[in-house]
Amino acid sequence: QVQLVESGGGLVQAGGSLRLSCAASGRTFSRYAMGWFRQAPGKERDIVADISWSGGSTYYTDSVKGRFTISRDNAKNTVYLQMNSLKPEDTAVYYCAAGMKVTGPRDYWGQGTQVTVSS
Repeated sequence: QVQLVESGGGLVQAGGSLRLSCAASGRTFSRYAMGWFRQAPGKERDIVADISWSGGSTYYTDSVKGRFTISRDNAKNTVYLQMNSLKPEDTAVYYCAAGMKVTGPRDYWGQGTQVTVSS
């Protein structure tokens, strides 16, 4: 069992930055690929970025490449999403989720954190 708690969301102007954190409980955190997903109002939840258990493999959706960076610290049971050059279209609830492989199905989800980017 893995419990996930996101933090770091908020309101930022376009062009600004935020860093999201996702703290995991449980001893098996390092076994899981960890990803960030987002859901804007009226839209489906989509993957944003994903990272393998070792950190050696990452995935980014096209719209965030070059702006967002996913990383993890297995000693702290935490995964991060550094978001730079934010755009209004990045506004969404951001969720972290754990699964067995990069871009694979998710077994555990956090409760989400709101990110709002004003123009």
